[in-house]
Parts: sequence; C-alpha cells; structure tokens
Amino acid sequence: MSAYKILCGRLYDGIHDELQPDMEILVSGDKIREVGRKVPAPEDVQVIDLSDRTVTPGMIDAHVHASFFDWREIDRDAVYYSNGMRTLAVAECARKALMAGFTTIRHVGWFREDDSLAVKRAIEMGYIQGARMVVAPHFLCTPGSHGDSTQKLASNPALSRFLEDQYPTMGSGPDFFRDAVRHEVKLGADFIKIMATGGFFTPNDSPEDVQLSRAELEAIIHTARDLHVPVTAHAYTPGLITTLAELGISGIEHASLIDEPACRLLEEKGIYVVPTFCPYDEIVLLNEEKLAQKPEEFQKKLYYYRDRLVESRKILMKSSLKLGYGTDLVTGYNNYECGREYSAWLRNGMDPFRALKAATSVNADILGIGDRTGTIEPGKLADLAGWGRDLLNDDLALLDCSFVMKEGTVYPTISIIGK
Repeated sequence: MSAYKILCGRLYDGIHDELQPDMEILVSGDKIREVGRKVPAPEDVQVIDLSDRTVTPGMIDAHVHASFFDWREIDRDAVYYSNGMRTLAVAECARKALMAGFTTIRHVGWFREDDSLAVKRAIEMGYIQGARMVVAPHFLCTPGSHGDSTQKLASNPALSRFLEDQYPTMGSGPDFFRDAVRHEVKLGADFIKIMATGGFFTPNDSPEDVQLSRAELEAIIHTARDLHVPVTAHAYTPGLITTLAELGISGIEHASLIDEPACRLLEEKGIYVVPTFCPYDEIVLLNEEKLAQKPEEFQKKLYYYRDRLVESRKILMKSSLKLGYGTDLVTGYNNYECGREYSAWLRNGMDPFRALKAATSVNADILGIGDRTGTIEPGKLADLAGWGRDLLNDDLALLDCSFVMKEGTVYPTISIIGK
C-alpha cells in the first residue's frame, strides 16, 4: 500500500473559509489518514513537496456535456458523429478534466447515445484514466425541444423525423416519461436530467418556452422519487422554476432568468441551483469578441435577454441558495476546461471561498458523494489538487493545475492557460 506525505504551502480543506499555512496531509492507499502540522508518518513514506502551492480537494464540475471532442464540431453531431465517436469523446473529456485538477465531473446527458455509463464503469474498474463520473446518460425531453438536436435539420422533415427515433428518452405524455425514468434507472443513471424549457443554444426555441406539461413533469419527478433517484431540470424562468419546486425537484440547472420570489421558494425548500455563469458571461460582462464565436441565434437571444440575465445573476449571487459549480461549456471553450466557471464567478464579484466551496464540498453533496470526497479530512478519498496561482485573487487560477491525485494515485497535469 503506497503512502504519501504531502507538504502544503497553503491548504483549503473545503470546510473552512481560509487558506491554512504549512499543513501536511498523510495519504495511505486511497484514503486521507491524517491532516495537520508536523504529521507523523512511516519511514518509507514518499514526500511530495507542494510547499510553494495551495492544495485543495480535487475539484468537481457539476454540469459537463462530455460527448464531443471540440466545440467547433457540435453542429456535426446530429449526422456525422457515431455513438462510438461520442463514447471516445466522453472518455477523453474525463481524462483531460482529471489532468486539469477536476477529479469528479457530473455528465448531464447529451442529445444522442454516448455510452457515458460504460465510460464511467471503465474508469471505476481502472481500465482507463479519467475523472470520477456521475452520469445521467440521456436528456428527458419532447420533440422540438432544447433536448432535440434535430431542430437544426427541421428543413428536411424526413431526416429530422428519422433521427428523432434514435432518441430513447424523447417523447410525449406522462406514461412515456414514467417508462423513460424507469429505463434510465435500469441502465444505472445516477440522476435524471429534464429539459423542461427551451434554451439559448438551440435555434428554434426560446428560454421562456415550457416544453413539458405539468402532468409530464409530475410523472418524471414522482417516478424518480419512488425509485430514490434525484432529478434536476434545465430551467430558466420563475414560473417554471416555481412549478418544479412545488413538484419536488431536487435541483435546477441555470435559473438564469429567476426572480426574487422564485429564489426565496428555492431557499425555503432547500433546492440547489447550478447557475452555470460561464456560458452567459460574455453578455453579462459584454465581451463582444467571445460573443462573436457563438452561433447567430445564440447571440440574438443573449442580447435580447441581457438585462434579465444581469438582474437574475445578482439575485443568485446575493442569495443563500446552495449554489453548485458547473460549466456547461458547448461553445467558445472545450468541455474539459472546467476552471472557466471559477473565472466567471470571480470576475462577477463572487467571494472566492464561496466559489471554492461550491466546486468542492457543496458539489460533493449535490452529487451524493459527500461522504467520500469534496473535503480534505481523515477517512475521505485522497482526491487532491495543487495550484501555483493565487486562488483568492487570480480568476485564472483553476485553469493552471500543477498537481492532481485521485484516490491516492498521482496523475500528470495540464494547464488550460492560453488555450
């Protein structure tokens, strides 16, 4: 059994809002055994000197679409990508995310089959290297919705209809969605992902569209509850968020057009939000160069909703909500560039400790793995990352990982800076 003594210049443990100086971590096998100053260790322990760096728990990204190699190819997915190509892309995303200091990612589904559960199992069995994966393999959605990538092929009805049949969890009616939940759980889904409303990225819908009926939403949420599987929903607007909260949703992804009453309801019910600031940051902070990289329909919607996006972001940031950390990178950046969201949080004025906690202990709780990871304390898995930049003042800090350990094994690192 391998043993390491890690010397930390500063330590963020995922619990306390401080960087503790001159701390040490004793790792034995895949677990953290002791944390403190001048930790006693066996004679044959391997010392890893990170005294010039800040050590944190391995980071967690709670909103990743892992099914593509490069964001510039997403428009090719509906026709040109095979299931095998998507599977390879999922594995590559998990590998690069790990090398970037993110030891866990939550894959929130994709338009088509990507065998993400098989990739997750291969990582768990040690056949391939990659971040730990928490997986919803498919979107639950309706035809023509934000979860239907054949929107881009609507001018060819025959091809569009043919490809619709390749989507196992796209349909209509409460009975269809009850069966879809049961099928996802049978496959091994860790959670259920609903595309409840339209979006910014897809061309033919609006973020204000309600794309599942109340009866359909109730069928999904209540069936998943009976099977003890959490449900999260892609949702933007106050009315839909309120409906989802009343029906017992576990969490909300985005909530980018939320208002004060809907936010207070989520706080009262203890429903988490993964706000994914990064995809909307270019419009909130007006970076026209980055905006120009997005599809034309995406840009138009962002400009149209800008004032509401700005106001809703202020509401989320000032709230006492359980805010998770998730990137949702599908344009402009690649899916494994998980540190991008940290940059967005800091540039919008968020307390860096709230951002760090979101990416560690809060996310671990949201993903249901807080008993195993997310903090640096005895008994937890040895998921650790080291950073050479100033985490409290440098918004690019989480793009420049210089050390990563997952379950007691050290892996090579990559820097995203300049990519």
